[in-house]
Amino acid sequence: MLLFSEAIRCENSSPVFACYGWFARHDSTCEPRACFDVRKSFQAAFPVEGQNFGALPDSRYLIRMELRGCGTALVTPFRQDGSIDEPGLRNLVAWQVESGIDFLVPCGTTGETPTLSRDERVQVVDVTVAVAAGRVPIMAGATANATQEAVELAKEAAARPGVDAILTASPYYNKPTQEGQYRHFRAIAEAVDKPIVLYNVPGRTGTNIEPSTLARLAELPNIVGVKEASGNMAQIAEVATSLPENFRIFSGDDAITLPVIAVGGVGIISVAANEIPREMAEMTHAALNNDWVAARGLQRKYLALMQANFIETNPLPVKAVLAMMGKIEEVYRLPLVPMRRDTRSKVQRIAAEAGLIPKPTGTSVETVSFFIYENWLAGPRKIVLHRSTCGQCKHGKGRPSGHDIDHARWHGPYATLSEARQAAHQMTGVLIRSECKCI
Repeated sequence: MLLFSEAIRCENSSPVFACYGWFARHDSTCEPRACFDVRKSFQAAFPVEGQNFGALPDSRYLIRMELRGCGTALVTPFRQDGSIDEPGLRNLVAWQVESGIDFLVPCGTTGETPTLSRDERVQVVDVTVAVAAGRVPIMAGATANATQEAVELAKEAAARPGVDAILTASPYYNKPTQEGQYRHFRAIAEAVDKPIVLYNVPGRTGTNIEPSTLARLAELPNIVGVKEASGNMAQIAEVATSLPENFRIFSGDDAITLPVIAVGGVGIISVAANEIPREMAEMTHAALNNDWVAARGLQRKYLALMQANFIETNPLPVKAVLAMMGKIEEVYRLPLVPMRRDTRSKVQRIAAEAGLIPKPTGTSVETVSFFIYENWLAGPRKIVLHRSTCGQCKHGKGRPSGHDIDHARWHGPYATLSEARQAAHQMTGVLIRSECKCI
């Protein structure tokens, strides 16, 4: 969707900025009738079928928003040294836009924003805006659990050229009351001149935005929607029923996109769209167009992938799959670390079954043997029994990060598990004996 704007002046020469798809603002000194006439003139100049400004002449913001469909909660690619991989981010954004995604969300939780500096947040947003080049809207994340910091982040994001809306989540860890959340979001809304979408994700923040609080917040003119990741469909249905029809509800969970749209939602802010942007957009569009047969077909095909993306903490699985696809390097910033071997194997299998990466070729059955890994890097000697096909073992050639040949070695191969266990039992000077989950 291309965005274009037109500056119009009301009777007392206060500028009215009317941005297609977004909002207009008038000064508090303007005559309501004059600004309402400007609003009608703008609608006549830029008609959109089925859309109407409504009769709210005293509103400080005139919201007219076409933000709907599937938006991608972008990962932030890193290099091996931990710095932002700007070429990787550029390629990812370009692929997203070319695949038909409806809007992009940089600097959300999926983007590991808590580990980004202020300058890095600006860098990620600016790169996303530059590559998108006006082809899709940009909704920048701006969340903090100190209200003043959240206000500053929102103002900083809103000031970046090309940013169309702000996404902000409930304060995390300090668990404010409903009144505290209301005042927090109100402070942000009053500080910026951009549409704001709230993010309700109790599993991460420890606090739920209740429907009654959301109804109060929806009265603020530039709070225009919510990303609902509570997983509570009864609550989401209540929000859809009790709030104005033009209040946007986005699913915050890929797996329940269809039921959220069925009760009145307008789309999804998606993790899976990092991996399957075209397919997630097609599924969302089909549901919004009441083509439930097509929507359900895509849901069935990719549901396992949607669920696998949360088999461990997001964004570990989605970044692992993107690395398997050759889109980015699999690098995280602490406190996030790579997935466990067993869950990685599950995610890899699901990604292969979804057609994102090649399935193993050949029909020959690989001969399985067993190895014992011994290390004494951190004091007492420890041994771990592995299958030769284990991702850590690699037929006795693997070595965990930080282990060197002077403090670790492999024993084997052993033809059978019982032979390997007997050898492990007979090894002397070993304090800890264990077996890998691959056994």
